Amino acid sequence: MGKKKLSFEQALNRLNEIIEKLEKNELSLDEMLAAYSEGVEHLAFCREQLAVAEVRFEQLSEKKGVS
Repeated sequence: MGKKKLSFEQALNRLNEIIEKLEKNELSLDEMLAAYSEGVEHLAFCREQLAVAEVRFEQLSEKKGVS
């Protein structure tokens, strides 16, 4: 993912760009592997961010008595 910290939205957008590139099937094998590897990193980051958000929503709901 590089040294720059991306926001959830930026990582998701980059993941979508990578998916589009891979679906076009115009990359060399090395380029595909590099893109796939980057995509896996972005996917893991997005999943982690969603899990954190889910916990926060649950905590806020419990705090406010919302089910």
